[in-house]
Amino acid sequence: MVAAPVLEELREVCQPQAKLASRNGEHWAGRLYMRRISLRFTRQLVRTRVTPDQLTWTMVVCGVLSGAALLIPGLAGAVLAALLMQLFLLFDCVDGEVARWKGQNSASGIYVDRLGAYLADAALMTGFGFRAAESGLGGWAGFNGWVSLGLVTALGVVLLKASTDLVDVARARRGLAVADDEASAPRSQGVASVRRLAAAFKIHRVTNGIEASLVLLLVAFADAATGSVDPTRWALAAIAVITWLMVPAHLLSILSSSRLR
Repeated sequence: MVAAPVLEELREVCQPQAKLASRNGEHWAGRLYMRRISLRFTRQLVRTRVTPDQLTWTMVVCGVLSGAALLIPGLAGAVLAALLMQLFLLFDCVDGEVARWKGQNSASGIYVDRLGAYLADAALMTGFGFRAAESGLGGWAGFNGWVSLGLVTALGVVLLKASTDLVDVARARRGLAVADDEASAPRSQGVASVRRLAAAFKIHRVTNGIEASLVLLLVAFADAATGSVDPTRWALAAIAVITWLMVPAHLLSILSSSRLR
């Protein structure tokens, strides 16, 4: 087996500053802590025959299982879901790093990576609904309003992601280059002000599976303390409202920016 590369050399190739600095291309948790962890995994993985696509599929499995974990009642399900989402983030970092080091970037890898992001977030929100309906592994009487609310929230999250990805599709079909972060700034002062206000509170982040899993973990402790699932239900309702307020707001933000020009 070949020797492990030096961390600094690995960081220079696998974690380009342009990507880490991108507001749209890098999750805040990646910048905060996961990139430090992922590089140490990557350092060992680049010495093996593991391919980036295999790592991407592992990421997808972790994301989908995070939603399934919520069928386990009590704190155990919430803890497992949060851990699986952290593994999802880890493999989301590692697959790209290994691809850059080995020079094995591919369109199929990018496609599966994006598909995994959709599936993971949708699975978590759907699992959130089952958890709110108290329909864990002990019983399936939960196909009611709470399950439906989880599915509706999952649909909203998918629409938010699709709205963003379709910008790249539209630009590619027009023969335009990928839009940079500056292009996302709204041209309308009114929309820009609302966007800055939303960004200040960061409330939109709860529509992302990683953040939602942490919210779920917190309310699971509240559930345990109160002996009911009311905290989980309130959290799901809040995320559903935020998600569906964001769907038209995000569309307006895109259309009022320079991303489609």
